[in-house]
Amino acid sequence: MTKKTLNAPMNAPADGVRTSELASRLGGELIGSGDVFVTNVSSLAEADEAEIAFIASPQYLKQWPDSRASAVLVDRTLHSDLPSDPRPAILVDNVELATAELLRIFAPVEPSWDVGIHASACVDPTSEIAPSARIGPNVVVGPRCRIEDDVVLHPGVCVYAGSRIGPRTALHSGVVIRSRCAIGADVIIHQNASIGADGFGYRPTSDGSGLVKMPHNGRVVIEDRVEIGASTCVDRGKFGDTTIGFGTKVDNLVQIAHNCRIGRHCVIAGGTALAGSVVLEDWVMLGGQVGIIEHARIGRGAKIGAQAGVGRDVPPGGEQTGSPADDAHAVLRQIAALRKLPRLMKRLSSQPGRAGKGDASQGRSTRD
Repeated sequence: MTKKTLNAPMNAPADGVRTSELASRLGGELIGSGDVFVTNVSSLAEADEAEIAFIASPQYLKQWPDSRASAVLVDRTLHSDLPSDPRPAILVDNVELATAELLRIFAPVEPSWDVGIHASACVDPTSEIAPSARIGPNVVVGPRCRIEDDVVLHPGVCVYAGSRIGPRTALHSGVVIRSRCAIGADVIIHQNASIGADGFGYRPTSDGSGLVKMPHNGRVVIEDRVEIGASTCVDRGKFGDTTIGFGTKVDNLVQIAHNCRIGRHCVIAGGTALAGSVVLEDWVMLGGQVGIIEHARIGRGAKIGAQAGVGRDVPPGGEQTGSPADDAHAVLRQIAALRKLPRLMKRLSSQPGRAGKGDASQGRSTRD
């Protein structure tokens, strides 16, 4: 199959969308013809005819003449530098946000299920299922659950007893929601994520013969508009709740341990691991494979670089990287200094009196 067959857009009309309509929907200014039909969005280098490309940075301006795209989305500040071309351009203030809207316009339609409960699903009669919910094949919904309006449960989802799934939330195949968890509205949880498993807590027995499992009696509470990536694990609280705040986005393969409190609009990249009772204040950004020690507090708006090992609190607005993590600017200066060290050592060893065991002219060792 060709790329266009694999990614054939389904939301937009088959013959595409006029550039005039795209400009209107994006709130942009159209330069050139409004009658060009666009069927998809792609990069300058990969775009085919009838696709629209985008330019957000000056370094890509020179690629526009050689692109096969039929139109281009461009940052308004770059228009005067755009090479002359008869193809239409749509000028916008924020190319990334406009591109996100284009991707929504041309997105393939996700497979869904008829409204109601699939014949192969197992739904406990004590659960409340909204008439507009879509319960797919082989879904299991335990006792006393509440599945609200327009929820979509894809094949193989399992919702344990007493959990609530808020309006318009979508749980993809293989997601497990353990007992008594509360999932808000407009949440997306991708395949094979685990919400509400027991936290990792053990204590040695008094006689030293083994380990005692620490019970975890809390819940997981996920607020509205959160997105959770594939195979991510969010553990329930030992007592109290593990919480994820409004609008936060969590990547694939992330571990969020018991009693963590994640604020609003945080971004957590893949491979990150938060130990128990970590607090992220609002708007925190964590790079990939960050590790954070238990009970650490990361202040509002802080940014932690990829693979950082955070062993203490980070102040609001702080930027840290490295392992152990430290101020990002200081760490970068240290790295720059280390790269210079071999040359400095070579220069020192070549100086008179430094090459031998001692300084003959002074009659003493250079180590004195």
